[in-house]
Amino acid sequence: MPTRILPAVGDADAVRSVTTLLSQLPDAEPVAPVVDSTQLIDTLARLAAESVDELPEVVVVHERIGPVPALELIREVALRFPAVGVVLVTSDTSPGLFQAAMDSGARGLVALPLSYEELATRVQAVAQWSVGVRRHLGHGGDVFTGVGGTVVTVSGAKGGVGATLTAIQLALASQASGRSTAVVDMDLQTGDVASYLDVQFRRSVADLAGITDISPRVLADAVFRHDTGVALLLAPGEGERGEEVTDRAARQIVSALRSRYETVVIDCGAQLSGAGAAAVEMADTALLVTTPDVVAVRGAKRTVRMWDRLQIRKAEETTIVVNRHTRGTEIQPTLIRRITGTPVAATAVPANFKELQGVVDAGRVHELDSRSAVKQALWGLAGELGLAKAPASDRRSGRARGDRGSMTFRRRRDG
Repeated sequence: MPTRILPAVGDADAVRSVTTLLSQLPDAEPVAPVVDSTQLIDTLARLAAESVDELPEVVVVHERIGPVPALELIREVALRFPAVGVVLVTSDTSPGLFQAAMDSGARGLVALPLSYEELATRVQAVAQWSVGVRRHLGHGGDVFTGVGGTVVTVSGAKGGVGATLTAIQLALASQASGRSTAVVDMDLQTGDVASYLDVQFRRSVADLAGITDISPRVLADAVFRHDTGVALLLAPGEGERGEEVTDRAARQIVSALRSRYETVVIDCGAQLSGAGAAAVEMADTALLVTTPDVVAVRGAKRTVRMWDRLQIRKAEETTIVVNRHTRGTEIQPTLIRRITGTPVAATAVPANFKELQGVVDAGRVHELDSRSAVKQALWGLAGELGLAKAPASDRRSGRARGDRGSMTFRRRRDG
């Protein structure tokens, strides 16, 4: 049986070098290379969704892959696709790098410049390991529970636009639809998820920051199980501890949650941190909440452009959610779409703070009346995102006419 090998190489010259050598290996079946970390994860997830048997036995990761650093990418692949063997191609062959690669989950390391003999030996060994793992686990039947849960990030164009309320209601809608759901408060210094749900819990996302391998037991200890069934991973009570959550820690935490829950909703707040940027980059859907006023829309445009410059997320991969929408306002969703250059959610959330004031002040937003137009709109948004099955009556509320067909919720790149 030929060995399927997926190269993940960003540099054009390196692509030619790696693919040429891989094509010469005996019984090798190189597939089309991927050029960045996002495309690699998306490709593996798509193949796993078709069948675990469709996954390549070996993934060859070049040291200059991006935007996620190679070792962090290897860790995510090892966590989400444990029967896929990863080989790191690197110019650094020091014992320290070798140990770091093994700790991240790599099964082998090949030095640059590439030599046919070394590459052939390492790929063959890793392929045999991968086949052995799949045979032991019943051809992968017990390895995967799917391609991993859906990750949705909710960010604010500026403070006070309703990102936290949106994140919580999306999670509640998902949980009510029978999907295991977690909410992560990644607004590390000023997060309010605990306040909105009247929760006091001594564990937080910062307690996971220094843990290299987040086991199910460790994750369970850090998560608070709310009465609604939603799992909560809260922001630290001491804001200064937010600095402990680095982008690398955030990637590990999100990957661990994705492997345990069908839906992961992350409240990233309005301030961009390294952890928040990592979450947005990893998300299947990135929502940016704005209100229909000049200041907020300018903030949304500024955020979209910053994400694009930092290669966190492209404008077309970001979805704007319009909160506090009224038909009489001058700034409508279609105008916001033109200004920001992004898709805008077809469901706009109506302006009706009177419905919210009581439950927000009491810290009981999960008890928001089902007849509330705001709740119906947010649960309808969850239906659009594929997180919940929204009733037809819910979907009618808060609909922004004229924006149908402008949606691109799931992040997709051709693999």
